[in-house]
Amino acid sequence: MNSNPTLGFLLHDIARLLRKRFEHRARCLGLTRSQWQTLAYLSANEGIHQGGLAEILEVEPITLARILDKLAERGLIERRQHPTDRRIWLLYMRDEARPLLETMREIGDVTRGEALDGISMEQRDELFQILSLMKINLVQACRTPLAENETNHG
Repeated sequence: MNSNPTLGFLLHDIARLLRKRFEHRARCLGLTRSQWQTLAYLSANEGIHQGGLAEILEVEPITLARILDKLAERGLIERRQHPTDRRIWLLYMRDEARPLLETMREIGDVTRGEALDGISMEQRDELFQILSLMKINLVQACRTPLAENETNHG
């Protein structure tokens, strides 16, 4: 058997190690990974409703509701009623979350810097382009139905 890791295993390990290193640095902030991930995505999508944010985060709405409850208790986010639909609550960052988000970005910059140490800017650009193309390819592939013989596994 080949001792070299497959692309999937290597990408998984790199992502896991990036998260682990970030979490180690961010431990002092008192947030779980799911909480800081929610804040990061909410900051880029303020005014979104819970279902939309759950879809972006790829979690169940009830799971996100618990995370949002904790963030609201800490005064980091707020829910505002939709102007025309009383059943929908829109999500917004509170000013208290912005310095925390900035600290998270700084920690992310340092962590990425560690991961990219010794890699030239040209190599970084090429890596980003290749990974972006891989993502586009896989998003398109996921939208394409599998052939019947592929879904039955023989």
